[in-house]
Amino acid sequence: MSKRLTERVVKAAEIGTRKYVVFDDDCPGFGLCVYESGRKGFVLIYRMGGQQKRFTIGTWPAWSVIAARDEAKALKREIDRGEDPLGSRRSARSAPTVKELAERYIEEHLPKLAKTNASDQASMLQKLVLPEWKGRMVADITPTDVDRLLTKIAAGRARPAKLTPTQKRRKALAPAKPTPVRANRAGEMIRKMFSLAVQWKMRPDNPAFAFRKRPETARDRFLAFDEIERLANALAIDEDQRAASIIRLCMLTGARLGEVRTATFDQFNLDLAIWTKQAAYTKQRRIHRVPISHEAVALIRLRREIVPKGCPFLFPGDVPDQPVGDPKRFWPKMQKVAEIPDVRIHDLRHTFASLLVSGGASLEMIGRLLGHTQIGTTQRYAHLIDAPLRAGVNAVGEMLKPRLRLVGDVR
Repeated sequence: MSKRLTERVVKAAEIGTRKYVVFDDDCPGFGLCVYESGRKGFVLIYRMGGQQKRFTIGTWPAWSVIAARDEAKALKREIDRGEDPLGSRRSARSAPTVKELAERYIEEHLPKLAKTNASDQASMLQKLVLPEWKGRMVADITPTDVDRLLTKIAAGRARPAKLTPTQKRRKALAPAKPTPVRANRAGEMIRKMFSLAVQWKMRPDNPAFAFRKRPETARDRFLAFDEIERLANALAIDEDQRAASIIRLCMLTGARLGEVRTATFDQFNLDLAIWTKQAAYTKQRRIHRVPISHEAVALIRLRREIVPKGCPFLFPGDVPDQPVGDPKRFWPKMQKVAEIPDVRIHDLRHTFASLLVSGGASLEMIGRLLGHTQIGTTQRYAHLIDAPLRAGVNAVGEMLKPRLRLVGDVR
C-alpha cells in the first residue's frame, strides 16, 4: 500500500488484525506502521549489506508526518554514505555505562592495590563519582565533565556535626570545607579508570588524562623535644601497653601505622636488627628492607615474651588470627594527656624524618628508610637540612674570617 502521507491519512488509517505499513510516495522506504494494538509509528525500511532492515523513527502523534519524513530523509543520506543507522542505534544501546566501567574497575583493578587504598577508591567511586555519572555512557564523558566533577569535590560537602555526649542527636550539618587533596586523589583514580577503559576498548581516549590538579599544602608537623618527652611519659603510664607499644614502634622506625599493626615476628632479624616488610603490607607494594635501632629490637623482644606462642603478629587483635585494629580511641587520649591536640599518628613519621635530618642524614637515606619510591616525596624534608648546612657554612666562615688588626692614623 502506498500513498502520500498526511496527518489526515495517518489519523484515518484503520486498525487491522495484523500490522501493516502504508508507504509514502514522496520518500521511498518511509512509511506508517499500524499495529494490532492501535499504535501507529513511522518507520524507514532500507537495505544494507544485502539485508532488509527496519528503523523505527517514532510514534504518532509525538512525531508529526513532516518531522518524521525529514528524519527519514536524513537517515537515507546516512545510508547513502554507507552508514547503518540501525546498527549505530544498537551499538549505542549496548555501549557501556560509567556504572559498568566502575564495577569492572572495582572487580579487576582494585584487588591489585593495597587494602586501604582499594577501600578508599571504592568509597570515592560510590560516594563521589557514580552519583554524578551513574547513568552516563563511558564514551560521553568529556574533559569538561571531569573538571566540573573535580571542582565540586574540591569545594567539599557538608557533613553531620559532631555532638557531645550530653547533646541530643540531631541532623545538623557542619559547613563544607574545601578538599583539594581529595579532588586530586579522585582525579588520579578517574584517570586510571579511563586509561583502563581505553585498554578495554570502551572508548578511544582518556578524558581525565590532563585533569587540572588543585594546589596542595603539605602538612609539616614535627614534634619538638619537649612534646616527644610528654608523649613518651603518657605512653609509659597508660594501661593499654599494646596500643602504647604500637605508637612507640611508629616513633622508633618511622613506619606507617598499618605496617606496624600488621607486622609479624618472621619479618624481623633481631640479630642483625633488620625489618623486612613484605610487599603485601607496604604502600609501595614492594619489599622494603630497613635497619632498626636497638630500642626497637628490645621492644620486639618484649612483645615476643608477651604474645602467646604460635601467634605470628606482634600485636594480635581481639579477633583470632587477626592483627589489632586502628587505635582510634587510644590516640585521642594520648593527644590530651601529652598536650599535642593537633598531632596525628602519621606526624610521628615526619618527626622521625626530621630527627634523621638533624643527625646529618641525607635525603636519599631518608627516602630509603621511609620507603619512598619518588624523590619528590622526600623533598618535603629538604628545608630541614638548612640548619646543619648553615652550621657547617658558618664554621667554614669562622675559620676563614680575616683577622682584624689595629691600624694607626696615617695623618
